[in-house]
Amino acid sequence: QVQLVESGGGLVQAGGSLTLSCAASGSIARINAMGWYRQVPGKQRELVAGITSGGSTNYADSVKGRFTISRDNAKNTVYLQMNSLKAEDTAVYYCNADIVGGYRLLRNVYWGQGTQVTVSS
Repeated sequence: QVQLVESGGGLVQAGGSLTLSCAASGSIARINAMGWYRQVPGKQRELVAGITSGGSTNYADSVKGRFTISRDNAKNTVYLQMNSLKAEDTAVYYCNADIVGGYRLLRNVYWGQGTQVTVSS
């Protein structure tokens, strides 16, 4: 089965940096777009950054200039480099991928389990 496994979350001081990784594994035929979302208790999950299979990117206004999304197609991995972190960046971060896989070659959107990022002010 296809699954996404995240790593890299943790505690960091405001102004610091952190890099998140998310690796897809399983029966994968192809991966289309990948992205990062975040969520805090009581609020809706929001898109932080996305990247297409061709490498085009988009970012939430709140993270533009500070975060960089990238992918390594050979490793089926997406990264989120976070710089100049602010307290308001504190959230659970989830990776996301649009994947065609399985023996039936079905297209589905998959989510990681989430990783906590806490920024102290």
